[in-house]
Amino acid sequence: MGRDYYAALEINRNATDADIKKSYRRLALKYHPQNNNKPGAYEKFNELAEAYDVLSDPQKKATYDKFGEEGLKGGIPEEAGQNGAWTAGYTYPENPEKIFRQFFGGDNPFADFHTKEGHEVNIAFGGLRGRGVKKQDPPIERDLHLALEDLFYGCTKKIKISRRVMNEDGHTSSIRDKILTISVKPGWDEGTRITFPKEGDQGPNNIPADIVFIVRQKSHPRFTRQNDNLIYTAHISLEKALTGFFVEVETLDSRFLSIPINDIVHPSYSKKVPEEGMPVANCPNKRGNLIIQFVVYFPQKLSPERKRLIKQALHT
Repeated sequence: MGRDYYAALEINRNATDADIKKSYRRLALKYHPQNNNKPGAYEKFNELAEAYDVLSDPQKKATYDKFGEEGLKGGIPEEAGQNGAWTAGYTYPENPEKIFRQFFGGDNPFADFHTKEGHEVNIAFGGLRGRGVKKQDPPIERDLHLALEDLFYGCTKKIKISRRVMNEDGHTSSIRDKILTISVKPGWDEGTRITFPKEGDQGPNNIPADIVFIVRQKSHPRFTRQNDNLIYTAHISLEKALTGFFVEVETLDSRFLSIPINDIVHPSYSKKVPEEGMPVANCPNKRGNLIIQFVVYFPQKLSPERKRLIKQALHT
């Protein structure tokens, strides 16, 4: 008479897939060699792995249920392979540790059952819930690219993510979509981090990762940003640099500023326009400054007469 895989897992033949997983989880932890060094424990651990390997696979299970261990391992004719039965002969891989790792996940699945100091956690009476230690997955970081106008006015961004979610049975999982909503505040800086705690993939043995969005500011055709200040670069002629002029600037909120420049524009000169910059994130009623910088274009050549006139005008 062949082996009774159902008896090995201490379940009946009407057991569901969730029942099979639950029983294997409990018994594999109980008889794992690292947790049980009694005589016969490894043999039992190996038997559990083979039983789970068969009963967790619909094809193998269908063949075993109809033809027993002999039909499963010896193979059955193609015409008998109805209801998804396994027609080829099955050979147990004799690697219970691999099956254990695949079930629990990770290269060292049993490491989660020890504290950082190396002490074992008592799991005898609670399965996984009794182990006391669950590690959170590392944060998942993604860039959030925003226009300068988004950071000036504030806005709402909705981002769809796909993540693995545990099903109600606590053992299986599925992929589901979720919408995350980010309320961008006026004045947020480059590098601002928005954290959604534990919104990463769920699993039986982990704490889901935090999802972190990091603000990245898109380039702007008119302005660059330095903290709460906006930098505008005006391109002017040497004549204007020496004689004065007005700078016309269109602001982010679509106003037009006409700023008089009465000073001599030398290479390190800049003009500050108070409170025409970005909102201050923690004080939305305050604004940074608008800083106007200048690029002066020099003539490529001058006639002798013009040189004389310039010397005469600059002579003191």
